[in-house]
Amino acid sequence: MQAWKDYMTENKDRFLDELLDLLKIPSISADSKYKGDVAKCAEAVKQSLLDAGCDSAEICPTDGHPIVYGEKIVDPALPTVLVYGHYDVQPPDPLDLWESGPFEPVIKDGNIYARGSADDKGQFFMHVKAFEVMAKTNSLACNVKMMIEGEEEVGSDNLGIFLENNVDKLKADIVLVSDTAMISMEHPSIETGLRGLSYVEVEVTGPNRDLHSGVYGGAVGNPINVLCDMIASLHDENNHITIPGFYDKVIELTEEQRNAINDKPFDLDEYKKDLDIADVRGEKGYSTTERTGTRPTLDVNGIWGGYTGEGAKTVLPSKAYAKISMRLVPDQTSDEITEMFTKHFESIAPASVKVKVTPHHGGEPVVTPTDSIAYQAAAKAVATAFGKDPIPTRGGGSIPIVALFEKTLGLKTVLMGFGLDSDAIHSPNEKYGVENYFKGIETIPYFHKYFAEMSK
Repeated sequence: MQAWKDYMTENKDRFLDELLDLLKIPSISADSKYKGDVAKCAEAVKQSLLDAGCDSAEICPTDGHPIVYGEKIVDPALPTVLVYGHYDVQPPDPLDLWESGPFEPVIKDGNIYARGSADDKGQFFMHVKAFEVMAKTNSLACNVKMMIEGEEEVGSDNLGIFLENNVDKLKADIVLVSDTAMISMEHPSIETGLRGLSYVEVEVTGPNRDLHSGVYGGAVGNPINVLCDMIASLHDENNHITIPGFYDKVIELTEEQRNAINDKPFDLDEYKKDLDIADVRGEKGYSTTERTGTRPTLDVNGIWGGYTGEGAKTVLPSKAYAKISMRLVPDQTSDEITEMFTKHFESIAPASVKVKVTPHHGGEPVVTPTDSIAYQAAAKAVATAFGKDPIPTRGGGSIPIVALFEKTLGLKTVLMGFGLDSDAIHSPNEKYGVENYFKGIETIPYFHKYFAEMSK
């Protein structure tokens, strides 16, 4: 609609400046040092909802970080869209690898460089601005509710409780989420599935104190050595996970489904070039596209122990630690996989050490239907904005709350993200394309328009 385009053109600079201001707030949910900054960010999000045109907006306390909720009910007879996003961000470490400050956003080569630019401040803020475009031009076709949380990066532990306690408040027809990626700006896509997650921390303890590696080396089990051996044993020569029962509930895709997944545009040479690697590595018998979207995985996310300071210290450490994540696919469940991992990891520990497994957080895998009115509305919206039909894909990441939306609220979710896999989310130098940001703001109103029309 011309009114939308005119409003966007008139306010484009402000839309960008407001996002940059939001990116300056270090809303790191995983680190208690930043609790005040997380709260400050929640306040900023609340104000942005009110400024955009919400009739009401509030900060909802939880046992952790707060949830921001706002709404505008145009007409109870119209469909209602519940927008979900998160304002918390990952820790920026390692800081020395950032080319500019993680919370000092800069625009370079058409990209916004800052922690949270793509995940998820830049993406949820598109919805705030798209809502403003519709509200200020008196063209809202749906009622809009927005729920922006502050704990997604640490497992959304309190959001499930919030859902259970606010079923009536959150009543809607569909959940709309932009926290995912497209294939590219030339090949727009919509994700139709997400992997689940089981995240644990392991602790391996050997002697009751750090020991001199000369006096005791060779006679006492070194927890770091043992931990490395245990981790190495979790995959076989084909990179198949060795935990008994791990694959029992995995739904194998049909040949037709596998062909469809592998038919999407993908350049392996460009993939390797972007990552600066000589070759890929993964479960034998599956393509890179399948490995990252449709197969379960087990990866070490961090490992430490002993002396890591400057210079040398000849020590045989008392303890070693690792953080391990497992991405899950239908019909695996996070609780069951966590229990399997714990029993197996304890069983393979040699008598020279003691093992402790601490679960952190998890989430369930989901697959969203492509024959629903909501998906068709999203596909038509993307086609209108990009000039070509979107390609359905499976995402490798996890958004734990999506499965809870269906379980608690009875709502399906549309995953209409505008990020790119190359945006370096969770990594140094995270970025988000300025073009992607504005293309999202352009596309989202079309979703509301088409969803309302198709729901009649």
